[in-house]
Amino acid sequence: MSPRATGPNRARVLVPAIGVPIAIAAAVLVPMQATAAVDLPDKTVEELLEFAEASDVESLSGTIEQRSELGLPDLGALTGGASGGSEGDETDAAASAALEELITLATGSFDAKVYLDDDRARLQVLDRMAERNVYLGPDEAWFVDSETQTATRLTVPADADLEGIEADLRANADEAKAKAEAELPEGAELPTPQQMLDRALERLDETTEVSVGTDGRVAGRDAYELVLEPRTDGTLVGEIRVAIDGENGAALAASVTARGASEPAFSTGFTDVSFAAPDAAVFAFEPADGFTVTEQELPIPSAEEWAQWQADAEARAEGDDGVAPDRHGDRPVVHGEGWATVVEMDAEGGLAEASAALEALTTPVDGGRALQTSLLSVLLTDDGRVLAGSVPVDALVEYAASGR
Repeated sequence: MSPRATGPNRARVLVPAIGVPIAIAAAVLVPMQATAAVDLPDKTVEELLEFAEASDVESLSGTIEQRSELGLPDLGALTGGASGGSEGDETDAAASAALEELITLATGSFDAKVYLDDDRARLQVLDRMAERNVYLGPDEAWFVDSETQTATRLTVPADADLEGIEADLRANADEAKAKAEAELPEGAELPTPQQMLDRALERLDETTEVSVGTDGRVAGRDAYELVLEPRTDGTLVGEIRVAIDGENGAALAASVTARGASEPAFSTGFTDVSFAAPDAAVFAFEPADGFTVTEQELPIPSAEEWAQWQADAEARAEGDDGVAPDRHGDRPVVHGEGWATVVEMDAEGGLAEASAALEALTTPVDGGRALQTSLLSVLLTDDGRVLAGSVPVDALVEYAASGR
């Protein structure tokens, strides 16, 4: 078992690494109910974004609903779960089952309780006769299934130099700022946050129509509505709607609707919410007797790996073609722009090496196999490339055929 890591730096890395899906589940919600009884002070798009950006909510608890109609095939094929009689096989089967449950939480439909207090969070999915829980803490995370009596603990590797990585990132940011200031014309200054927001909105407006929708209510709270609609018909996304709490600016509701559809393809949201700090007891977890416990470390680089990654990045920036690809593979090729952007990168191996489970999820197309949901398409080519984007499969096939 890996040594238990402590300290605030561990929390800043672990919670974002594992907690992003839960943060999304807590912030992306069903379309809110518009009502004439709600009449919040008018805000422009810019004012609404500033209001949301200034939100300082760190604690909440409530009930969420998540509904997904992505048109996905049965993802259980990805985790197979064939188990044997040995202890190793049983451990692999438990880890596979936990992965399958996490995939279900990210893509399925469920009702759940969510608790958040600074660097601690808990998602409690209530099933008919059991419950599943994801606990996030400063130095570890747990996925627990009471029905199968399994608990998977995720930890930060003992040799991960989080303080060093954080210091390097801060130094790189300071260096980039100093370089930008040095390159400014005499007498000029770096843009203010307000100017940066104005420029971001100008760039966003080139690809997206952004507007303030109708005031409404989410979980009994008055909320603003922000609407984003792509300006191109080359994407699968039709619109995104986000509800923002009218009192504290917290994200309360959102939905993603596919182009041409009348109902959201993905929505999840609060049916009730409180912004008071939850009782500390809801975040506590210790495996009970009889539970099968497995361990898994997060893929955070060691100090040596991080130093090598930085050296390789600097060499590439200076045009050294002899440097080896970094640990994440060659940099991806980007096709298109905006909502129709497609990312292409090399896979670990060609399609011939893909598992039968993966092939069961895809369909044959010219040059490979593809998976298309209502919001995302993925193409695995016969020559070992992967292309993905919120575009129809035909667009991926065309980019793949055109080469690099």
